[in-house]
Amino acid sequence: MKHLLLSITAIAMATGSAAQEGGASPEMDAALAAGWKAAFICSGLFTSQVSLDTIEANELDGIYPDFQIAYDELPDARIDRARKIVSVDWSDTLPPRIAVWRAGFGCTQLPIGADVDFADTLGSISNWPQNNGPDTARAIGDTARIRQDRGFYGSLEVPLSFAFDGETYGEGTRTSAVVVMSRGEIVGEKYARGITATTPQRTWSVAKSISVSVIGAANYAGLFDFKGRTALAAWDTPSDPRQAITTEHLLHMASGLDSGTRGNRTDRLYFGGGRLIDNATGQSLEAAPGERWKYANNDTLLAMRALRERLGDDALYARLPYEELLWKIGATHTTLETDWNGDYLSSSQIWTTARDMARLGQLYLQDGIWRGERILPEGWSDYVSTPAPAQPTNRDGYGYGAQFWLMNNVEGVPADAYAALGNRGQSIIIVPSRDVVIVRRGFDINGGTRFDLNAFTRAVLQAVDMMEAERAEADRLAAAANEAERALSEPAGR
Repeated sequence: MKHLLLSITAIAMATGSAAQEGGASPEMDAALAAGWKAAFICSGLFTSQVSLDTIEANELDGIYPDFQIAYDELPDARIDRARKIVSVDWSDTLPPRIAVWRAGFGCTQLPIGADVDFADTLGSISNWPQNNGPDTARAIGDTARIRQDRGFYGSLEVPLSFAFDGETYGEGTRTSAVVVMSRGEIVGEKYARGITATTPQRTWSVAKSISVSVIGAANYAGLFDFKGRTALAAWDTPSDPRQAITTEHLLHMASGLDSGTRGNRTDRLYFGGGRLIDNATGQSLEAAPGERWKYANNDTLLAMRALRERLGDDALYARLPYEELLWKIGATHTTLETDWNGDYLSSSQIWTTARDMARLGQLYLQDGIWRGERILPEGWSDYVSTPAPAQPTNRDGYGYGAQFWLMNNVEGVPADAYAALGNRGQSIIIVPSRDVVIVRRGFDINGGTRFDLNAFTRAVLQAVDMMEAERAEADRLAAAANEAERALSEPAGR
């Protein structure tokens, strides 16, 4: 296994703070809006390597409505391209909000109140490989069957084109990328809005499905027992009832922890430069672990924190997602971002391409095996797609497994389909019975119309069926022609 040489410098540790989200205030609204701007400009420029105009049109447009007023009052960001630092002023008395890019970690937000000198205390990774090359291969899966005649793929032109029209699947939706795979081969692909096959976008909550894949890879490597108690140091007192929470409870979104009414909004962490250990570990129980389903970013974050503490080796934790999972499947344009304490914020802050997302989906179709090497435990695909003991209600036919959504009750979609889903229209649809992966990515407006993923999935599957039927008929006619030619070439009288 290729190991990275890590040089971890001392990290300044802040005093532990209350984990509950504070109330709204003009000051905090401004700080969070500035954090959003600094973070997305930083990641867009230095991870995605797109222009500032593209970032402003995509990542900085259609943001959370409750941030918009404060955001509109912010000045232009200050960009230090040499040091890869982005700063956004927001206060007359405190330093700007700052995001710093580092190889292997992407962009990290400094805590509110920290000045730029704080960046010198962050850890670094030396000898990080550069993976900025092209990504043009059509054959991604082990079952790929390449056909040179692109005419077979014509049936996919309609649903793919309609995905970008901003009308068919939702008024005002903004698709940035679509990749369709059948039998391990890319059979449909389209990009828009300054995005290419090698342009990473933020995954938002698709990151949760990547996180459970990292945990699966660690489990297969014998490094982590996800069935056991989390054993987090923050809960390590004999009388703490949270010790009953297992990592599996967290994967099932059934920790029982309080996450307020907006468990999928961890703004102080995502945009406030907070630490995971301050923002996710201090919540109280409000339900018995395993008895109630509640979607919560903190559950994913705590599962990854449990992995870090169980490993007891920060260098191993830093490289494990790449060496044990991503690089093995060719997902070399993917970056996991961390807080300034070194914890992966992989409930949302992963940047990856549509093709790398398709690779992850294909890994699940192959039950965790890639080019003959097992990466995930046997049966892991079934594990993440099996309904958890506690299920969501009123989710439009969607159930929940382990960090994946289940499309088991979606009309017109095979019952074995399951999905990784994220804000602003990110999705990986995995359909084992059809050997199909569908990736749709977007910059849909927060609070606006949602992309109709169910209708799109039905349309794509119908087009793939037509394509496969055309392939089969072409194969039949070719075989018949070959047989006729062989018969004519045989000597008479035989």
